[in-house]
Amino acid sequence: MIHSLFLINCSGDIFLEKHWKSVVSQSVCDYFFEAQEKAADVENVPPVISTPHHYLISIYRDKLFFVSVIQTEVPPLFVIEFLHRVADTFQDYFGECSEAAIKDNVVIVYELLEEMLDNGFPLATESNILKELIKPPTILRSVVNSITGSSNVGDTLPTGQLSNIPWRRAGVKYTNNEAYFDVVEEIDAIIDKSGSTVFAEIQGVIDACIKLSGMPDLSLSFMNPRLLDDVSFHPCIRFKRWESERVLSFIPPDGNFRLISYRVSSQNLVAIPVYVKHSISFKENSSCGRFDITIGPKQNMGKTIEGITVTVHMPKVVLNMNLTPTQGSYTFDPVTKVLTWDVGKITPQKLPSLKGLINLQSGAPKPEENPSLNIQFKIQQLAISGLKVNRLDMYGEKYKPFKGVKYVTKAGKFQVRT
Repeated sequence: MIHSLFLINCSGDIFLEKHWKSVVSQSVCDYFFEAQEKAADVENVPPVISTPHHYLISIYRDKLFFVSVIQTEVPPLFVIEFLHRVADTFQDYFGECSEAAIKDNVVIVYELLEEMLDNGFPLATESNILKELIKPPTILRSVVNSITGSSNVGDTLPTGQLSNIPWRRAGVKYTNNEAYFDVVEEIDAIIDKSGSTVFAEIQGVIDACIKLSGMPDLSLSFMNPRLLDDVSFHPCIRFKRWESERVLSFIPPDGNFRLISYRVSSQNLVAIPVYVKHSISFKENSSCGRFDITIGPKQNMGKTIEGITVTVHMPKVVLNMNLTPTQGSYTFDPVTKVLTWDVGKITPQKLPSLKGLINLQSGAPKPEENPSLNIQFKIQQLAISGLKVNRLDMYGEKYKPFKGVKYVTKAGKFQVRT
């Protein structure tokens, strides 16, 4: 299964390595660095790289590459899912999955990796079980450990490890019993010159934060569950109940976890919440061009669209840009040729626009094609697919929990062609 794991930062430095079977030389990462150089963007590095003696399977998370070394054929998605689980565990333990956090807690990182993989095979990947095995770092615990020489590793086997619900520990107690659900949807879309939708898809997740005493049994139902395609479930969900009734029935893990992830792929169900009017022109045999874009709300269900950022990768012949925004601020990097316009939120009474001149290299040929606009935005209290939670019921415990649901819609890869 997994022989070794290398953690690589954006500069290409291997700052942590872990070997489960035999030690694999760092030189195996040269194949990864070659693939990284060929890829224009960090997100375009191939996740599976074949070398003469190994397979390198990697993910990119929080400006770090997690590169695993495999010597036998395994399902790549199995390894990718495990690497994401490792990154999620670091995030859970240290508050962030960064190079600094990992270096500051290097002993706990090695302890976690030792528990998560046994001889290269996944063993304990549930956050609740790991926290009973290895205590999360605190300042007090660090001081005590340094004085007494003790470690963070627990003395007893986690109670959940031996039960048929390994994701939940026994004897959980809270003074305030709360269950919160975040429905987060990302729109991936390509809009053509005329404003027609070429491609549109919604990627959604429901993240839960459950702090309930005892062993509660929850049922979550939706107003319109038939919207969802390709639903991926947390192991706690009873799949038979979902198939027959379209209801999520589960005994939840304690704390934060991802309940489901899903897709809405039929284009007629995907509402596009913004439109862009654009006019970008380069004159033949001239050293200047015109740039004019206006952004406005569309199908936003009366909610405010905020956090709007427009990024444009301009052609190489562009030297500089003199623009005037009616709202927000813009920056243009003459080296990378990237224009970034930070718009903020849209008010329908006055639509934000960015207009001005483009300075081109004199004598250079006119660019063959116009650049695309990449747009980021966020809409609070709206799930753009129309998904709504109907009710949450709890069985098995006497108390009444406090319940809350929050909806957020964001732009994923949202591109407007000009």
